[in-house]
Amino acid sequence: MTVQTDHSLISKVKFRQVAESDLPALEWNGEYQHFRQIYKDMFLLSLRGEAMIWIAEWNKQKLIGQVLVQLKSARIELADGKTRAYIFGFRIKPDYRNLGIGSKFMLRLEDELVEKGYEWAILNVNQDNMQARNLYERLGYKVVAEEAGIWNYIDDKGKRRDVNEPAWRMEKKLT
Repeated sequence: MTVQTDHSLISKVKFRQVAESDLPALEWNGEYQHFRQIYKDMFLLSLRGEAMIWIAEWNKQKLIGQVLVQLKSARIELADGKTRAYIFGFRIKPDYRNLGIGSKFMLRLEDELVEKGYEWAILNVNQDNMQARNLYERLGYKVVAEEAGIWNYIDDKGKRRDVNEPAWRMEKKLT
């Protein structure tokens, strides 16, 4: 299914913080099931004010996008709990890309960060993902460094997964 460009579609998209009952939908029918523990951990951090998870919902029923934000991290150059926030896991379902939803979603998220007093938004983009990099550059993000992109997580089966995704670190001054 491909959604036609329709400005009334964008008007039906709502951006909001995730509720605990939304967590299963973040797995996108199993595609991101392996991130289940990350979603749970980030939700718990959001309850403490150290993170946010936002979703894009179409017509009040269908999750079409998601983004995670660390407000406080051990890597203070990414998220220091005061002025710098780290955005990751930003995705829009393929049928809803190139319609302006991703741009609108990022701008709404940036507004929320400004309301919370954050001055900088930081993200990493996979070096192979030129479409995403182009989006971020259109929104005012600048490449400031190369990231090794080596990280790990515990998957839904309790197994440690090691990831190697060379990335560009990008930043944007919000205020």
